[in-house]
Amino acid sequence: MRHGGHTVLGLGIAVVMLAADQASKWWVLYGLRLPGRPPFVILPVLDLAFVRNAGITFGLFRADSATGTAVLTVAALLVIAGLVIWLWRAETRLVAGALGAIAGGAVGNVIDRVRFGWVVDFIHAHAFGYEWYVFNVADAAIVCGVGTLVLDGLRRRKRERLAADPPPR
Repeated sequence: MRHGGHTVLGLGIAVVMLAADQASKWWVLYGLRLPGRPPFVILPVLDLAFVRNAGITFGLFRADSATGTAVLTVAALLVIAGLVIWLWRAETRLVAGALGAIAGGAVGNVIDRVRFGWVVDFIHAHAFGYEWYVFNVADAAIVCGVGTLVLDGLRRRKRERLAADPPPR
């Protein structure tokens, strides 16, 4: 496969993830007007609960100053540039799609950080007394993309190991 062969697929998925993320955040902010309201129960294990996230995915590495926000934004832009280079070199549609999901999610969160100085989070999953971090569509796209890359890497290593040392017959 030549370089760039799956780039259009990955970029298409990035655009879809970015659009879904930004549309969902608009809906939370301006449709539901969730900021300042109590959580909106969707299911017994799922609420919509507005949170201003000054950190990165799942609130890690909070940046409560303009300098911190700028550092996180620049770091995210560098990661996105690396993802685009990796996407251009992607050898499979699966990897291209995963990279597109990660990149689209990352761009969605960068847009929030530039607009507001924080990221709009609103999906709150909880069950049996346990709670997950409040997250958004971009975070979900990033986590699913990374999970796909990890599983693909494990599958690829197993195939390579079997090709190098086939089982006895």
